[in-house]
Amino acid sequence: MERISWNQYFMAQSHLLALRSTCTRLMVGATIVRDKRIIAGGYNGSISGGSHCEDEGCYLIDDRCARTIHAEINAILQCAKFGVPAEGSEIYVTHFPCLNCCKAIIQAGIRAVYYAEDYKNHPFALELFAEAGIHVEQVELEEMILDTNNQEKLAFAAKMLQKLEAHGAAENDLAELKNEANKLFTLSN
Repeated sequence: MERISWNQYFMAQSHLLALRSTCTRLMVGATIVRDKRIIAGGYNGSISGGSHCEDEGCYLIDDRCARTIHAEINAILQCAKFGVPAEGSEIYVTHFPCLNCCKAIIQAGIRAVYYAEDYKNHPFALELFAEAGIHVEQVELEEMILDTNNQEKLAFAAKMLQKLEAHGAAENDLAELKNEANKLFTLSN
């Protein structure tokens, strides 16, 4: 099996962190990395000991949830809490950072932002990143790299389709099933 790239590795970590999110609107994870080592991680959720969106709903003010702290801020705060400098690090985020997180990333001295999905990309955030000399790059997570049984599943699906064809399944049904299988097993580029 081929090893995954560092970008894919750290982005996968951010997606795992997002699974801890308690926000019902959007699950976000962030991983701060220096010299290919994870120094902090965060996800969007309520303050420690506070009420969670998943329990009581989002507390919206101006269409934003006031209950949650964003993943990027939580990761930066983790650095501060444990005395780990963020200066010169990189951050991997599941979604493009909001404007406030953009400013916090710049102030923390983070030198690169890698994000998986576009999300309300604010033009001023891009401008601020550019002014600060921050490298910004989209790195989509190839979900199938996390599945160590992917090849076996692909072979199984192909075998099932062949058996259906051998047993006289209608051609249009087979075409539809093959199309669905291709969607399931194709890496996103």
